[in-house]
Amino acid sequence: MRFASLGSGSEGNGLIVQAGSTRLLLDCGFGLADTARRLGRLDLAPEDIDGIVVTHEHDDHVGGVPRFARKHGIPVYLTYGTMVAAGAGKFDDVAITLIDSHTPVPIADIELRPFPVPHDAREPAQFVFCDGQRSLGVLTDTGASTSHIEQMLSDVDALVLECNHDIDMLMNGAYPYALKQRISGRLGHLDNGTASGLLGALTKIPGATGRMQHVIAAHLSKQNNTPVLARRGLAAVLGCDDQWIGVATQEDGFAWREIT
Repeated sequence: MRFASLGSGSEGNGLIVQAGSTRLLLDCGFGLADTARRLGRLDLAPEDIDGIVVTHEHDDHVGGVPRFARKHGIPVYLTYGTMVAAGAGKFDDVAITLIDSHTPVPIADIELRPFPVPHDAREPAQFVFCDGQRSLGVLTDTGASTSHIEQMLSDVDALVLECNHDIDMLMNGAYPYALKQRISGRLGHLDNGTASGLLGALTKIPGATGRMQHVIAAHLSKQNNTPVLARRGLAAVLGCDDQWIGVATQEDGFAWREIT
């Protein structure tokens, strides 16, 4: 099993997960040509994608999905609330599978395990991808952790985890007050401290394996965070060197990572 990022941040998101011969794209917030270019960096072409999974309707996650799916004949998996909020008409002539955020979905060599998250969207979900032996957890675009989220992520082998902002940088920065409150609220985005606390909680859940091979900080704000700060908080929890923590960038995402 392996995974890589096309890019991560408020300007567009996309994550590739491969198990066996199955390749899924989680979100697509880029235009047609840009998506193809970013796939090319990973030695992939659009026709290599077997399905697109959507987390929620915000444009940086779903903006490129309908056109890309339609042009290349790729099926799309999303909740009913996400489809409606994104605009059901945008998905005309696209093969849609509606998913429930509590029900696993088999997609060829991958079992998709959705779970609901608190975010200012209609029916948002995040996911664990499993090949039967190994699993990748993804958690971005949530304003808070929950016991269910932590249970879903407790035995993953790799984790892509939102570290959107440093709370001091956000609150002392130039954003309008209302936007600061939205970002830092329960339906907003995870700050470094909350993400680190969640990661620490995963290690304490009964039955957790503690076998994490990769931890990637994702969805960093260009204005309100730095890779140094995001890495520092997560590394402190795990007791590892800061550089062991990966960072998904807006421009380059990150290269393939293997889960063994």
